Amino acid sequence: MKRSLLALAVAACSSPATNVATTPAVAPAPAAVPGLQAAPTSPASSAPVLHGVYLDDLDRSVAPCTDFFEYGNGSWRKANPIPASMARWSRRWKSGEDAKGQLREILDQVAAKRDWKAGSVEQLIGDFYVACMDEAKADQLGAGPIVPMLGKIAAIKDRAGVVAMIGDLDRQGIPVPLAVNVQSDLHTPTEVVATVAAAGLGLPDRDYYEKPEKRFADARAKYVVHVAKLLQLAGVAEAAAKQQAKATFDLETKLAKASLDNVALRDPRATDHKMSVGELQKLSPAFDWTKFLGGGHLPVVPLNVEQPTFVKEVQRQLTRTSIADWKSYLAFHYLDAMALLLSKPFVDEQFEFNDRFLQGVQEQKPRWKRCAELTDGLLGEALGQKYVEKYFPPPAKARMKTLVDNVLLGMKETIEHLDWMTDATRKKALEKLATVNTKIGYPDKWKDYSAIPIRADAMFDNVIAARTWNLDDDRKTVGKPVDRGRWGMTPPTSNAYYNPSLNEIVFPAGILQPPIFTMDAVDAINYGAIGVIIGHEISHGFDDQGAQFDAQGRLENWWSPDDLKAFQAKGKCIVDQFESYFIEPGIHHNGKLVLGESIGDSGGANVAYRAFQIAQRTTPAATVDGFTPDQQFFIAWAQARGDAIRIEEQRRMVQGDPHPIGKFRVMGPLSNMPEFATAFSCKPGTAMVRAQPCRVW
Repeated sequence: MKRSLLALAVAACSSPATNVATTPAVAPAPAAVPGLQAAPTSPASSAPVLHGVYLDDLDRSVAPCTDFFEYGNGSWRKANPIPASMARWSRRWKSGEDAKGQLREILDQVAAKRDWKAGSVEQLIGDFYVACMDEAKADQLGAGPIVPMLGKIAAIKDRAGVVAMIGDLDRQGIPVPLAVNVQSDLHTPTEVVATVAAAGLGLPDRDYYEKPEKRFADARAKYVVHVAKLLQLAGVAEAAAKQQAKATFDLETKLAKASLDNVALRDPRATDHKMSVGELQKLSPAFDWTKFLGGGHLPVVPLNVEQPTFVKEVQRQLTRTSIADWKSYLAFHYLDAMALLLSKPFVDEQFEFNDRFLQGVQEQKPRWKRCAELTDGLLGEALGQKYVEKYFPPPAKARMKTLVDNVLLGMKETIEHLDWMTDATRKKALEKLATVNTKIGYPDKWKDYSAIPIRADAMFDNVIAARTWNLDDDRKTVGKPVDRGRWGMTPPTSNAYYNPSLNEIVFPAGILQPPIFTMDAVDAINYGAIGVIIGHEISHGFDDQGAQFDAQGRLENWWSPDDLKAFQAKGKCIVDQFESYFIEPGIHHNGKLVLGESIGDSGGANVAYRAFQIAQRTTPAATVDGFTPDQQFFIAWAQARGDAIRIEEQRRMVQGDPHPIGKFRVMGPLSNMPEFATAFSCKPGTAMVRAQPCRVW
């Protein structure tokens, strides 16, 4: 089930907060660095020759003022169709997949040696990968690894047994129908609390169970067939499997109707319900919470219940739904969580529904890539140590810090010059900005996975052991002060995030690779690509969600009433803008769902552009390949976000993803910027010049 942004709010860094009031930093001329794209040198000089935009990616048959998405890299998309194993494709996505090839090289090299010290990084990731790659053994075992747990589920006789099994599944990282997560306290963010969240739905979100449109009705029908097929693969007779699939779907539908939709989940106040375990027990008397928390290695202390109505519905179904139907539901979700670890028929069935049907993907990724992804997902800071050694050297981290410092300064100047914000609120905004903490590349202290019993001949057991260890590693922090050195993403991850409770921006090494961040690119390119992403994450601290948290990360209003109304009106402009973006007739973006990400993109582009101007105060940028510095900046963003996306994936994204599709992440923010119109001489009335531009930051 989809979670709110706060579900991503994990721990923060121990480095000091960036002081945005200092003198602007200027990006130094980069040198060629091992592990990153090498910079060619000029015959007349030993200085590196820095490149501008990807010229061959441009589609010059399209006017930039008409469709900047196509102009920026339409030729690249035409020459590079989406691979059969992918739902979307661009230079950015290709870079992410290429990084998995880099992980494969690391894993192959480590796995080739068999005498690593037990518990060492090399032994853990090497043996985990070797076991995962043994497809022949997985096929030989068939459904064998899941038989013991399925037997326990089949043996359930009463509701106490159902509740006990929910706890057993929780210990293996399978949250049905409730998820217990860990986050900073919304009101005392220096402390860690457990949260109870809604979970246990097999379709992407609640609307798939209720909305009448054909695409949702088709998904429901396809899903019930899929549930039955997985049950049959596990040995259930066809007629019984169909009946159990219907029972599972019916129970999920009742749970879905009691849950918040994706838009409601975006409001942190809608999921703010701290209560004692005793109060939670009153919500669901049939559920022994003290026993459940103890069995899950969690202290019996106050916790946040994100959706009390959902917990009440779980209580209702524990008393009204038959034990047989609960057993069907639990058996399927156990299968669903474990299928990719089993033999080929299980893997194929998961692919057919989750990838081919929901996302339009045509073929599975090769096993080596799936195993690299699994190793990163469960042993990410072990594999990450080897990755950053080779692909993220110190000069890259230093240059990235310079970029971050300038973008923070760009945001400071932006706030100082806002004409719609009063001085009292402006002071609070600047206080919050001054406490933003930045984490770049990788943690200062690595996790120690040495206690996990990883063997080269036990893929299934390895995954269970790693899942359990990671669960305990999070849960042991509950009731303690926040460890600001913890990360919520692994170093090889090609992504970034903002944590509102800890007011931090985080950029793993995996995203700090070409084309997003390039050591041999001119400043215009890096400010237009990673600079906008830096600005995007900073702007999340001031979007419709982040703006509800103060400088200390508390869920507390710091706005004057008039300023808040002005801020919300500016957000409404963006909501209306994205409501007008259709992916096909009758299907358009939900402006309220994508508001936060769109404020992030808009603010990111504006703030990064200002930061680029700051950098040029001491190091003026040059025209390269006939493009002015400003033109290079804007093209860099189009080339960073130029995703081609399968229509099935677009439909899924429009329904439940808070991010707009790539086309509108390019055209939406830039069409609101007069600086863009000036750079490309766009006239009023053209598609890239909005008659009523939207701007928050």
